[in-house]
Amino acid sequence: METLAALGHGFSVALTPYNLLWSAVGVTVGTAIGVLPGIGPALTVALLLPVTYNLEPTSAFIMFAGIYYGAMYGGSTTSILLNTPGESGSIVTALDGHAMAKKGRGAQALATAAIGSFVAGTIATGALTFVAPLMVKLALMFGPAEYFALMVLALTTVTAVLGDSLPRGLASLFIGLALGLVGIDLQTGQARFTLGIAELLDGIDVVVVAVGLFAVGETLFAVSRHRFEKEEMYALKGSKWMSCEDWSRSWKPWLRGTLLGFPIGALPAGGSEIPTFLSYLTEKRLSKHPEEFGHGAIEAVAGPEAANNASAAGVLAPLLALGLPTSATAAIMLAAFQQYGIQPGPLLFDSNPTLVWGLIASLYIGNVLLLVLNLPMAGVWVKLLEIPRPWLYAGILIFATMGAYTLNNNLVDLVILWVIGLLGFGMRVLDVPVAPCVVGLILGPLAEQQFRRALTISQGDLSVFVTHPIALSLLVIAALLVLIPVILRSRRVGDPEGTATSH
Repeated sequence: METLAALGHGFSVALTPYNLLWSAVGVTVGTAIGVLPGIGPALTVALLLPVTYNLEPTSAFIMFAGIYYGAMYGGSTTSILLNTPGESGSIVTALDGHAMAKKGRGAQALATAAIGSFVAGTIATGALTFVAPLMVKLALMFGPAEYFALMVLALTTVTAVLGDSLPRGLASLFIGLALGLVGIDLQTGQARFTLGIAELLDGIDVVVVAVGLFAVGETLFAVSRHRFEKEEMYALKGSKWMSCEDWSRSWKPWLRGTLLGFPIGALPAGGSEIPTFLSYLTEKRLSKHPEEFGHGAIEAVAGPEAANNASAAGVLAPLLALGLPTSATAAIMLAAFQQYGIQPGPLLFDSNPTLVWGLIASLYIGNVLLLVLNLPMAGVWVKLLEIPRPWLYAGILIFATMGAYTLNNNLVDLVILWVIGLLGFGMRVLDVPVAPCVVGLILGPLAEQQFRRALTISQGDLSVFVTHPIALSLLVIAALLVLIPVILRSRRVGDPEGTATSH
């Protein structure tokens, strides 16, 4: 009952005309951004961080959540019509969605994706409503040692999960940790790595780094690949409504995708890739028409799209309750919290319930708005794909530069923006994930602070991290996330003959 009362308060916040406006802006911008290839929710939220600097936090996060959900919806349009997934969670949708578009059933593919996203998003948001407070009760048992261990887990999780290579992920993480050391040491008052530049005494602004890596770096990478990529779009033909057979083949995959997406998204090593692939494999195994998979099976669009959107709600549970980001977009939203001087975690539910419950309530509202926007306006969103790419990329770079300058009105931020942007471009070329860098910049100083606090309480005894069961468990999980891929890789490299003889 306490949770329902808090949710009721959240609806009273989210349903005010002002916040409804920002929710509508968020879902509209998010859908538009999701439709445009190569521009995902992480880039969009990063781009808007400087613009929302003076916006009231609750309204800003309602808009960011709308962008997140909207981009998940819109990403299906690009995957289905262009075979160009804008987000990793949309890769599976492209397999059969694009095949449906080739057969002239693109409208039906978009419809099952939109309705499945609504069903999954609503059910998963309901699960978020009740799961997040349970996580908070667990986190309230944490002291400095447990918080340090949790942040180590967050750092290793994002490093191990986001990207194909653990060494590259660790390289990105260490870059972020190094950037986080710049500025005045709060304990000793000494300047660290400021190079004598007065503007760096307060540290490097997280927003500038996020915009540089995601907006500038990603855009420069997209520009470098533009002339080598051929885009072939299939127009929407015939009826735009699902038939009775389409409905009967879609509703069970929607529910199964939701059941896979939310819990896996909420796990520290979750994300959207795993549940979408699992949903595809599950639907293929259960389908009466397995031969259609890969050639335009509607279940192969319905299930993964539901799993993709359910995982988005799942990602918000550890972010709000524990301050634990498990995706690139969650890392940028963590930077947004940092921008407002807010630390997500268990205390957030007590210190700022209006923001938390207003945000959760806005997700229900946003899902309804997205369904209204996506079904009748599919043709309008498709028109966005006709925007010339050079105009789009130039607009992003100009917007990013102006936004970064308005943060503090100094040229040092612009220099940092473009240095970080070029670094981000180099990381994309070398296939180094950028999210660990942002997470390292944000959580590195916090982890250092909790580590020092734990040692102060224990009078310098390092065993405090071993004698506390929760801290020890979290550190063991973090170590396993790093060591297991290394062990598995060394086994594959060290025993090629055994593999060969076994076949």
